[in-house]
Amino acid sequence: MASAASVTSLADEVNCPICQGTLREPVTIDCGHNFCRGCLTRYCEIPGPDLEESPTCPLCKEPFRPGSFRPNWQLANVVENIERLQLVSTQGLGEEDACQEHGEKIYFFCEDDEMQLCVVCREAGEHAAHTMRFLEDAAAPYREQIHKCLKCLRKEREEIQEIQSRENKRMQVLLTQVSTKRQQVISEFAHLRKFLEEQQSILLAQLESLDGDILKQQDEFDFLVAGEICRFSALIEELEEKNERPARELLTDIRSTLIRCETRKCRKPVAVSPELGQRIRDFAQQALPLQREMKMFLEKLHFELDYEPAHISLDPQTSHPKLILSEDRQRAQFSYKWQNSPDNPQRFDRATCVLAHTGITGGRHTWVVSIDLAHGGSCTMGVVSEDVQRKGELRLRPEEGVWAVRLAWGFVSALGSFPTRLTLKEQPRQVRVSLDYEVGWVTFTNAATREPIYTFTASFTRKVIPFFGLWGRGSSFSLSS
Repeated sequence: MASAASVTSLADEVNCPICQGTLREPVTIDCGHNFCRGCLTRYCEIPGPDLEESPTCPLCKEPFRPGSFRPNWQLANVVENIERLQLVSTQGLGEEDACQEHGEKIYFFCEDDEMQLCVVCREAGEHAAHTMRFLEDAAAPYREQIHKCLKCLRKEREEIQEIQSRENKRMQVLLTQVSTKRQQVISEFAHLRKFLEEQQSILLAQLESLDGDILKQQDEFDFLVAGEICRFSALIEELEEKNERPARELLTDIRSTLIRCETRKCRKPVAVSPELGQRIRDFAQQALPLQREMKMFLEKLHFELDYEPAHISLDPQTSHPKLILSEDRQRAQFSYKWQNSPDNPQRFDRATCVLAHTGITGGRHTWVVSIDLAHGGSCTMGVVSEDVQRKGELRLRPEEGVWAVRLAWGFVSALGSFPTRLTLKEQPRQVRVSLDYEVGWVTFTNAATREPIYTFTASFTRKVIPFFGLWGRGSSFSLSS
C-alpha cells in the first residue's frame, strides 16, 4: 500500500495550476499543459488588454486557441486512481486530513469562517467572497502568535518555578528554625527540670533537718516538763501528807517545809528555741535562687524563641591581611605576618577587621562570639553599615555606621560617640550579639552569665553586616549561633 507521503506527492503532480486542486475533467492546450476544464473555461472568459489577441497559457504564457481544448482521458484515469489511493490513505491516517463532506484533501483555510476547506468547498458559493489562504500560509501568523505565547508562558513557568524553589528553600529554613527552637525548648526545660529537681532536693533536705530539730526540741521540752511536774507533784504530796498529821507533827519542821515550797521557782521551758524559730522564718529566703532562676529561664526562653540564630561566616574578601581565617570561616586569629591577600575595594587596609559574608536587612538575629585574648590584646564586635569605610582610618562610632563594643585585656568599652568604659561583674569570655533591625537595637550580653553589657539604639534603613576586629599576637575569636 502506498504511504501517505507518496500519495500526497502524486496528488501534487496532478494539481491544476489555476485552482491548485486536483484536476477535474483535465484538458490539454496547444503548449501541452493540463488544466481543469472549468478552470480553463473561466480563465478564457476573463477579457485581456487586447480583445483580438488569443489567451495565453497561465504557466508558459504561450498563446492558444480557446476552442482547441483536448480532453486528456489518460490523465483523468490517473487522477481517479490517485483519488482512490488518497481515500485509502486518508482513512488510514485519520479523518482530519480529508474533507468530511467531499473526501478531498484539505488545502485551504477560510479566514472569515475559520474553516478548513478542500477544493470543492472553496469553489462553493458560500466562500466565494471570503479571504482564502493555503493552510501553511494561514497557519504562519498563528504559529508566530503561538511562539510568542509559548515564550511568555515558558517565562511565567520559569518565574513560578523560581518562586517555588525560593519558597521551598524558605520553608526549609523555617522548618530548620522550628526544629532549632524545638531543641532550644527541650534543652531549656531539661535544664530547668534538673535545676528544679536539685532545688527540690535541697529544700526538702532543709525541711527534713528542721523537722528533726523540732522533734528533738520537742523531746527535750517533754523531758524538762516531765521533771518539773514530778518535782511539783512530790511537794504537793508532801504538803498534803503534812496537813493530815496532828498539830504536834505538823509543826515539826513546818517552817523549813514552807520555805522550800515558797522559794521553789517553776522553770518554764520553751518548746521552740529562738534559733530554730528564726531558721523556720528564714526558710522562705532559701527559695530566692529558685525565683531568680525561673525569671532568668523565662527571659532566656523568650529571647531564644524571639530571636533567630544567625548562621554567619567570615568574608575573606573583606579581611585585613593580618587576620588568619579558618577554612570553615568561623574563626579568626591575629598575626603580625601579612597574608598574601590581593587588594580589592571590599578589604580593610588599615583597621584589622573582617565582616560577615551575609548582611541583614530585617528581623531579629543573634550570634555568639567566643573571645581568647592574649595579654594586651583586644576584640571588637558589633554591626556596621554596608557602606562603612574600608580604606584608611576607620572611626568606630555610630556616626560612621559602626555600632560595636571592644573587649580588651581587663576592661570593656562601648564605642559610642565617645568611648565609655563599662563596669561589669566579670570579664566576658563569650558575648552574645543580638540585632533587632526594625526596632533598631544592637544588644550585647554575657553569653555565659546573661549579664547585660550594652545596648545601642539606632534607626536602620540600609543593610547592616556583622563586624569583627582583632588585635594582639595570639588573640583570636570564633563564632557560633
